[in-house]
Amino acid sequence: MSNPSKPFLGEAVDYTPAPYPKALSLSGHHVDLHPLTRDHAASLQGFFDESEHDAIWDYLPYGPFASAQDYGDWIEDNTAAGDPHFFVVIDKASGDAIGVASYLRINPKEGSIEVGHINFSPRLQQSIGATETMFLMMQWAFENGYRRYEWKCNALNLKSRAAAQRLGFSYEGIFRQATIAKGRNRDTAWFGMIDKEWPELKKAFQTWLAADNFDDNGQQKQRLSQLTAPVRVKSDPDL
Repeated sequence: MSNPSKPFLGEAVDYTPAPYPKALSLSGHHVDLHPLTRDHAASLQGFFDESEHDAIWDYLPYGPFASAQDYGDWIEDNTAAGDPHFFVVIDKASGDAIGVASYLRINPKEGSIEVGHINFSPRLQQSIGATETMFLMMQWAFENGYRRYEWKCNALNLKSRAAAQRLGFSYEGIFRQATIAKGRNRDTAWFGMIDKEWPELKKAFQTWLAADNFDDNGQQKQRLSQLTAPVRVKSDPDL
């Protein structure tokens, strides 16, 4: 029973822990997401090698890899624990493995989960499948009871910060000198969305992903950033 003489200490939460994303696969119209294994390394390495100057690895704390064998070894060493839970992104039309993303810092007890380790090959970047990948992951999280969905990135990575805003994440600040990556300081930009925002964000994604949002040349009619903007509680001041 609350004591009225004490200051308000936060809203009471009656929460049932969310499920852990073990051996999880997700399916969309353009892409499928399956647990990442070393069997995907050769396809991924081939598409990752299309990145000019290996730019897709710049803000990741690992890579690039000299060979598919080396990448496969890394996958094997880093997927066993289950957190991060790595997905490979499969193009439904071709069956090719064209990208990677993961859940990490998975906290079912308190209902928080982060998306990260995003590494989209040039084939996947700026495609409908790339956006659908992010939608499928956040949809699973919220519709399975998670309360908070996080996005963190190197504060210097303005493209990632812009992507977070487009997807509907609210800016939450910069953690200075948060980590060291590849021998360099990393300030980390934090973004988040919460469960009460999900219904409106889901509508925004469904509107954007709908076939009638694209003309005969595949050009979007409505921008996702415009659809998600009313939901964000704070925008990134540096963008």
